[in-house]
Amino acid sequence: MDATQIEPRRIRGAMLAKSKQIRELKPGLFLVPSQSHGGSYVVDAQARTCTCPDYATTGQPCKHVWAVEIRMGRVEVPEGTTLVTQTKKPTYQQNWTAYNAAQTTEKERFEILLRDLVKGVVQPAPKKTGRPALQLADVVYAAVTKVYSTVSGRRASTDIRECEQKGLLTRAPHYNSVFRYMEDANLTPILRGLVEQSAMPLQAVETDFAIDGTGFSTCNYVRWFDERGMEKKTQAWVKAHAMIGVKTHVVTAAEVTHGNQHDSPLLPMLTERTAKNFTMREVSADKGYLSFSNYEAVEKVGATPYIAFKENSIAGDGPAIWKKLFHLYSFQRDEFLAHYHKRSNSETVFSAVKRKFGPSLRSRLETAQFNEVYCKLIAHNIVMVAHSIHELGIAPQFWAQKTTEGRVA
Repeated sequence: MDATQIEPRRIRGAMLAKSKQIRELKPGLFLVPSQSHGGSYVVDAQARTCTCPDYATTGQPCKHVWAVEIRMGRVEVPEGTTLVTQTKKPTYQQNWTAYNAAQTTEKERFEILLRDLVKGVVQPAPKKTGRPALQLADVVYAAVTKVYSTVSGRRASTDIRECEQKGLLTRAPHYNSVFRYMEDANLTPILRGLVEQSAMPLQAVETDFAIDGTGFSTCNYVRWFDERGMEKKTQAWVKAHAMIGVKTHVVTAAEVTHGNQHDSPLLPMLTERTAKNFTMREVSADKGYLSFSNYEAVEKVGATPYIAFKENSIAGDGPAIWKKLFHLYSFQRDEFLAHYHKRSNSETVFSAVKRKFGPSLRSRLETAQFNEVYCKLIAHNIVMVAHSIHELGIAPQFWAQKTTEGRVA
């Protein structure tokens, strides 16, 4: 057999077969070390099964199974075969003209698009006494601009004043005023709605979605005493749960919670909120979202759920959509995985948000931390819309439909 015809898993298995740490627990049952961490996996040589995640996902012999079979002499590696083969790296087409134009004009377009977005924020009724309130649209504009600049509120004041000079906001608010508004819980539903509205220009493009959650670290710490009376502490963090469009990587709906909030219960809500603005064809998610109710919630909006099944999952008495997808997963796994693996786009989005706007939060109070995360997602969406102008040729328009989401009466 030519070296280029050997499967990559078999090649890695041949390398792993040289390890002296592979040991036989009992006849036909082997303990194979992991190459990525300090643990090990159990391989059943007769059934050709393994306890590793790769086998659980694909159902095909993994490198650990190949290593055992080569070790037992069942599979021969031809003499002179080079076990390190050079495979052609996949390439992806990139419209560099559109990409360069999007990058070089991003900030200018960001400022204009943000202005168009905050125009939909309705000013609350004025108070009868006290100083006149700031324009809420100006406050939101300043808060998102501060997050986009990735600097402190004081240093972002220069950018905000420049936007005032350009006529993009009525009056540049003082940084202390922005901080005070960010600590107001009444601002949270407004920012949450603006996340959804900022994705609206791409509603004709997105039909496939992925859902996941990610954490943002804070400057706060949680302290406690263990059973021996020793003081312990850990960094507190908040969690963003988001529905992602897999084509443009726009966030169509989001919910920010405490760091210990489980992902699964939020799928029905995020799916319903996305379905109000988008035509949903499919939703992919990892095993953390696996439940009867989540399968039914996705089906309810007319989409197909591709949520990964666990090792102990069975068709059982589940709903019809559960049984249908379970049989697809069992007998046509390649087809199921082709849809399921779209969920990796959510990790791409979270990575992009953290690399561009930072993985940590500057705010100290919890409400301000939640609002800061929403500002990061709004900024990300506007950037995606700005890039889509060049790459997809769209003409973005916010508040095209009559809606009260994100507005204040």
